[in-house]
Amino acid sequence: MYETLTFTGGVHKSEEFKELVEDLGGFILQDNILQMELVLSIAVPLEDVDKIERKADELLAKISVAPMAGSEIAIVSPTLARHHLPHAACDISEYLREYGAKDNMVGLARGDGKGTSGITEEEKRLIEEHDIAIFALGSFENCIKEKSFLYDDINIPVIVTGAPDIPVDELPGADAYVGGLGRIPRRLRRGPDIRALDKLVETVEKILTDKKHEMILDPPLVPSIVVKNAIENQVREVKDIFSPYPVTSQLDGVRVKLNYDEYADVIANVVVDGKKLSEIAEIKKSFMYDYILVKINSESSLVEDSN
Repeated sequence: MYETLTFTGGVHKSEEFKELVEDLGGFILQDNILQMELVLSIAVPLEDVDKIERKADELLAKISVAPMAGSEIAIVSPTLARHHLPHAACDISEYLREYGAKDNMVGLARGDGKGTSGITEEEKRLIEEHDIAIFALGSFENCIKEKSFLYDDINIPVIVTGAPDIPVDELPGADAYVGGLGRIPRRLRRGPDIRALDKLVETVEKILTDKKHEMILDPPLVPSIVVKNAIENQVREVKDIFSPYPVTSQLDGVRVKLNYDEYADVIANVVVDGKKLSEIAEIKKSFMYDYILVKINSESSLVEDSN
């Protein structure tokens, strides 16, 4: 398993740090230079985190755990129409990205009112392609409670946001609830808004950390970051993708932003640790723009298949 970290420090001697990451079998996920400050998102083996921390101390840099890096989050609104979209959804998206998250906005087709709102099976399957779903709802307690059917059978962790404080056990299907984030016709820039966003970040990070601990007990056959690196090195067409994060890491797989019908066989034949990707993962068509979704098999699934 790999730990995702954020390195923040000066550009001077940063090449030494990058070389150490590669020598340890780690990966550079993202590289940003802000004036004279370098911000790196990295993934390194769990057993080598202490070596990374010592090198960062030597370079007078800061290392922090970034649980959201290497995950994909769905931020779901009842609809993307102006009259109903909770304004908080956009600020939630922007705020999570500051912590290394890769998120997608999902607007449901029937969200214009608690009496007519709904969710289709296709929308559910699209949401379930992510690691976590955040349902950004509104300001009225009875409306939020009545909309629990939108997520009560979603098979990934669900966080609900809204304005009032509601005990999570009153929202069937929700793993967590964060208040203070309802429909607000302004940017979330005031003190209570930032504290609510920080609470959401804390909640997301806890759920992701718990999921990673569960995966240690039943890990994927190959870490998703290794699959991402193999695809980027072996599939030339990835370099021609203009969309951000052409190969997006998830906890248990990757999303490749190539058309499934044209490139599924190419992705299936990518070699990872001496095996074709099709031998260690399920490769299927994504509900998002017909992209390619790769879900890596776990060690327990391999035992089940052999039986």
